[in-house]
Amino acid sequence: MSSHGDPESPLLGLKAAAAVKGRWWSKVIDVEEAKEQILFAMPMILTNVSYFFIPLVSVMFAGHLGDLELAAANLANSWAAVSGFDLMVGLSGALETLCGQGYGAKLYRMLGIYLQASCIITIFFTIIVSVIWWYSDIILILLRQDPQIAKAAGLYLKYLIPGLLAYGFLHNILRFLQTQSVVMPLVICSMVPMALHVGIAYGLVHWTALAYRGAPLAASISLWVSVLILGLYVLKAERFNQTWTGLSSESFRHVYSNLKLALPSAAMVCLEYWAFETLVLLAGLLPNSEISTSLIGMCVNTESVGYMLAYGLSAAASTRVSNELGAGNPERARRAMAVSLKLTTLLALCVVLALSFGHNLWAGSFSDSPAIINAYASLTPFLVLSLLGSKGMWLAAFGNVY
Repeated sequence: MSSHGDPESPLLGLKAAAAVKGRWWSKVIDVEEAKEQILFAMPMILTNVSYFFIPLVSVMFAGHLGDLELAAANLANSWAAVSGFDLMVGLSGALETLCGQGYGAKLYRMLGIYLQASCIITIFFTIIVSVIWWYSDIILILLRQDPQIAKAAGLYLKYLIPGLLAYGFLHNILRFLQTQSVVMPLVICSMVPMALHVGIAYGLVHWTALAYRGAPLAASISLWVSVLILGLYVLKAERFNQTWTGLSSESFRHVYSNLKLALPSAAMVCLEYWAFETLVLLAGLLPNSEISTSLIGMCVNTESVGYMLAYGLSAAASTRVSNELGAGNPERARRAMAVSLKLTTLLALCVVLALSFGHNLWAGSFSDSPAIINAYASLTPFLVLSLLGSKGMWLAAFGNVY
């Protein structure tokens, strides 16, 4: 009780302090706008990171078998991205335009037709890339990679070939669903196979005679599990009765129009990601290539995770800014952009702190080798500067907006 005998004064004081605190946060950032952007971005981030981690976790399991296996798995994973995975992501980009326009024009049945046309294109390019992967050991040796690492990487890629078609189908279905504003089901459908993949990879690597070969095979199996889950969701959910009406030969008539959009999209995606992945190939030219290939591969994967986190925020910012401009609210659009900048800065700070204090834990997920872990720790300051100063996170954050 206060000197004036008012028993509510302490409570009023607490409320006033809370109000001051609330006003302080409001001066730093628009809390409601930040919440809206985070809620929009999180499902996309979780979905993209979950699917990205399926092949990455296989690299981690292979890496714990030895330094050679880690170098070969990193080289194989980068070569797979350069020659196949990035291509599949880019080819699926045509569906953003075609399905988006079809859905907006209420031509719902055409979404399923476009999806099938894109899958036909995926099958064609999978055949070509599979041949390249089958002879990747020869190609990598011609690119002056260490012969021992190149042969092990070639073996890894042979067992990853079944997953290539699944990866292409997966991204086609994702585009098909995203253009229909399907969000939360994608999170569930991505996290379930990711969780299963850890068990599948562990079992094949440690409980069977496959050992090293089990890591890429596990990735292939888990990618097909992902396709199966998404496919069953499309077939069983009533919300897709209008957009998926079954297989149709009509899809062949739309392959060419799809391809005209898919090839430029693939070129843009490949050029964007190749800048990172080719670093792993260049690392193979350095002395002690077994260590350098592993380290650069780990750094590139770290960059990729940071890029995906920022890209989720960019999608939220792009949507919010376009919505406000469309509604004739330029001031709110500027506010949304300012909030996105602050959230990206906060995200960058969190990534820096995570790397600074958790680099040994992260490196330890790839290898038990003290030499690898210590070498990665010495590279961490440069990796932090790369994340903050290069195009990675900031381009991802604002590329969609501009």
